[in-house]
Amino acid sequence: MGLTLYEKIWNAHAVASGPGGRTLLYIDRHLLHDGSFHAFEALRHAGRKVRRPDAAFATPDHYVPTRNRNPIEHPELREKVETLAANAAAARIAIFPVGDERQGIAHVIGPEQGITQPGITLVCGDSHTSTHGALGALAFGIGASEVAHVLATQALWQARSKAMRVNVDGTLSPGVHAKDIILALIAQIGAFGGAGHTLEYAGRAIRSLSMEARMTICNMSIEAGARAGLVAPDDTTFGYLLGRPHSPRGADWERALARWRTLASDDDARFDSEVALDASTIEPMATWGTSPEHGVGVTGVVPDPSQQRDAARRGSMEKALLYMDLAPGQPIAGLAIDRVFIGSCTNSRLEDLRAAAEVVRGRKAVVPAMVVPGSGLVKRAAEAEGLDRVFLEAGFDWRDAGCSMCVGMNGDLVEAGQRCASTSNRNFEGRQGKGARTHLMSPAMAAAAAVTGRITDVRRLISRPNVQG
Repeated sequence: MGLTLYEKIWNAHAVASGPGGRTLLYIDRHLLHDGSFHAFEALRHAGRKVRRPDAAFATPDHYVPTRNRNPIEHPELREKVETLAANAAAARIAIFPVGDERQGIAHVIGPEQGITQPGITLVCGDSHTSTHGALGALAFGIGASEVAHVLATQALWQARSKAMRVNVDGTLSPGVHAKDIILALIAQIGAFGGAGHTLEYAGRAIRSLSMEARMTICNMSIEAGARAGLVAPDDTTFGYLLGRPHSPRGADWERALARWRTLASDDDARFDSEVALDASTIEPMATWGTSPEHGVGVTGVVPDPSQQRDAARRGSMEKALLYMDLAPGQPIAGLAIDRVFIGSCTNSRLEDLRAAAEVVRGRKAVVPAMVVPGSGLVKRAAEAEGLDRVFLEAGFDWRDAGCSMCVGMNGDLVEAGQRCASTSNRNFEGRQGKGARTHLMSPAMAAAAAVTGRITDVRRLISRPNVQG
């Protein structure tokens, strides 16, 4: 019997078997951010050194301010950013610091720099490390103690996941983007639908997506409860990686390409489960509740918990409606919002900003709206295209790179009771600030919300062909 892509990468990195059926995996790349200080402290306490500093890359993203950051005025934020720089310097780990245009969100700069490559294992102390699976890497988030373990040993004990294939066929309609696919999937299988699995995304609709759109899909695999997401590398992947700073060059590129072309699930590979989605039936999506599984098409209504047979799920829905101050049967379109956030590791890449700018161009924001590029290079590229002027002329706030309002650790927060149309990945209670009410959606939908002040079907505002994002 053939092997899945997941099994091929896993087998190639298995070092030893241990108790409880766990496997010691060799880790090829390790991304570090400004929340990694606990791991470095643990290493110092144990008297251990970083085993492979050449395999680790650091950048401040969680705590770094998105404006007024040269110098950083807030003492606690400055301390976190400076601590990362000091730890990286002491361990001789490459860092993309504040002031370097390569600085940005770890899950944006990894692919951008060619650090993320097909067939490797990659970890980071952040759940959304699943993003990197879009390039055919086995990538997943780890905890602080595991970050210390990888720093010290370049390996990690892991339990093998089951394999789920998500087949997405059909053609996306104009105004429907990668974010809508993943929100539709999570609404279908639930926030725990992928628990214990690594998801492999396949099908014509996935193959037609750009690399940046595939990253959006894989980024939110963790929101379906999955350990990781994968897309088999293809010519789209190879074209994206060619010429990037850390990509192989010359003869090494040809050797790598030959190896990467073998990285696909075999025709007779067995998946533990399969899920199908028809892209042509997906609408622009928005969430109504406090879980990414609480998504609904923009022409839909807030669901009625009383129709839910499962008592636990019914209770969760009732609690979410209370927090979000919504009622069953209420149309999601037309719901007034107070502010807009376009950014995060899910939707802060150049194509995301292009999709939002297409909607914003020639219009004015009627609520506070901010755009936070995923990296300094994304910001520079957007400015070269004039996207910054589109946003600024529309009244948007144009910021520097970082996680920003996705998690709010840098002080970018939504006020209690306010509704935020957000391109981030999580809408948990308090995620964007205490009492904040988050509605997840695509960059195009968030842009439509900014210029109308309401959750709006973006298809009403666009007249040009779809841009993936």
